Amino acid sequence: MRPGNVTDVLSELRRDGAKVIAGGQSLVPVLAMRLAQPTTLVDINAVEELHTLRTEPGGVRLGAAVRQRTAQRDPAIAEVPLLGMALPWIGHREIRSRGTVCGSLAHADPAAELPAVAICMEATLTIAGPKGERTVDAVDFFTAAMTTTVQPEELITSVFFPRATETQGFGFAEIARRHGDFALSGVAIRVDAKDRMRPSARITCFGISDIPRVRDVSEQLSAAVGRDGPDAPEARLRTVLAAAAKELAADVVDTGGDEHGSQAYRRQLITALASRELARAYAKAVRASSHTDEEKA
Repeated sequence: MRPGNVTDVLSELRRDGAKVIAGGQSLVPVLAMRLAQPTTLVDINAVEELHTLRTEPGGVRLGAAVRQRTAQRDPAIAEVPLLGMALPWIGHREIRSRGTVCGSLAHADPAAELPAVAICMEATLTIAGPKGERTVDAVDFFTAAMTTTVQPEELITSVFFPRATETQGFGFAEIARRHGDFALSGVAIRVDAKDRMRPSARITCFGISDIPRVRDVSEQLSAAVGRDGPDAPEARLRTVLAAAAKELAADVVDTGGDEHGSQAYRRQLITALASRELARAYAKAVRASSHTDEEKA
């Protein structure tokens, strides 16, 4: 079925076994492996309003049919630097040319980049259903591997990412066997250095549990900054943060491991990625806040 508006989409989703298809980069492989056998595919590409990508007061909104490649190339994404940093890591260009941002969120793969970014940035998702629209915070959206709060008769219509502030810095990194493969481990980081000696910091780790794991690491970063001051070299801060990153890894990595990497190996990856990207994000935030102070002066 290929309805032309959201109301008709919701009507089609009332059929038993109906599934939404937009880019098909998540659903079609599942169908090919016989892991799902929906009775009806509801194609949402004819719904014009779902292709909207626009800036709004406070951030950027992406409709359910917006392709990852479209978002990657749109100037509006500069308002959300962390999203721009993560998009090139998703699969390959051909996959991003068809796959959608909201589709990746709905698929909820534990190794996917966009769920981690959404949680780290405190994004919100708008979901339409038989009882009207509702809004869900990204941190509450993912409930288990490949499982979200979206019900069979509901449709994600958009996701809203808050705009980065002038004193924030970001970090993103992942490790995969090859570029485009599923991430063995990854981190998405947001740091605010409005108070350079007591910065706030939030980290989301993915590929290491059934859902992305988010932690507030403001205390750990502030303690590290307090040892050498905000002007300490990035490499020095990374070294100081290593112990805290190791504790973080022990806390969040609960996967049992697989043929691609053991639990211990993934903890080593998170330790290295978290300490490096946290130091890098803090350095970016300090530079941004310094530039802001100069402009005000």
